[in-house]
Amino acid sequence: MSSWSNGICSCFNDCTICLLSFFIPCYQLGRNAQAIAYEPECFCCCFLIWLVCPIILHCQIRGKIRQQSGIDGSAVGDCLWSWCCGPCSIAQESQEVAGSAGQSMSRE
Repeated sequence: MSSWSNGICSCFNDCTICLLSFFIPCYQLGRNAQAIAYEPECFCCCFLIWLVCPIILHCQIRGKIRQQSGIDGSAVGDCLWSWCCGPCSIAQESQEVAGSAGQSMSRE
């Protein structure tokens, strides 16, 4: 297992990702989900969860990125980072996905 290629406070490594993550986080999170081929079990359930508690979807996406990239961590850690530092977490995930784009990121 490895660690994230960028730290949680390394938002400014890519200014475009940083700006999108802070000012349009739902768009950037959607891009991350698309990059890892995240497909929820039920669209209606997904939509309701997004309305009620979007942090749940963010935790799931972060966990899948972590799993596909072979990064150490846990679901609890994913939720804590998503809850306490959402935009920084989204930026970190985006940088990880962008860095893995050249490598083969599993699209299961």
